[in-house]
Amino acid sequence: MNRKIFLDYLGTIVLALVLSLVVRTYIADARWVPSGSMIPTINIGDRLIVEKVFKNVERGDIVVFKPTPESGLKEDLVKRVIGLPGDVICIEDGCIFINGAPLSEPYLKEQMRSDFGPYEVDNHSYFVMGDNRNESYDSRSWGVVPEENIIGKAIACYYPFQDLKVFSSK
Repeated sequence: MNRKIFLDYLGTIVLALVLSLVVRTYIADARWVPSGSMIPTINIGDRLIVEKVFKNVERGDIVVFKPTPESGLKEDLVKRVIGLPGDVICIEDGCIFINGAPLSEPYLKEQMRSDFGPYEVDNHSYFVMGDNRNESYDSRSWGVVPEENIIGKAIACYYPFQDLKVFSSK
């Protein structure tokens, strides 16, 4: 192979690696889900596309975030945003109330078995819970997630292919 062709190939490979690094660092990333805390929405072993360029976090968003020291965990977590900064969260008889109003949660498979709160969400923080409420280790146990810990929003599940889905906060 002559030198010009080799340099063309090398340049293409380097460009592809740089673009891949930029996309994964700043725009979107793929994540594997190791636990069942988001069942039935997300199952163990599902693979997600996580958008890192998001404007703001909304109630109902599924987010990937770095755990807080209080959680005692090391690996990034996937949970649903329930409470926004300033919200008062209360769980009574298996129903979540946000600022006194019941939260509609059609994505849940079963009702919660425990009560919680009232709890006021700190500024620049979010109250998160797994959809598998009775088996999820979440904000009810270790508190809120600071805004700076949020890596991105899960926007889709791309594997397994038969379970392909796009997530919405609504």
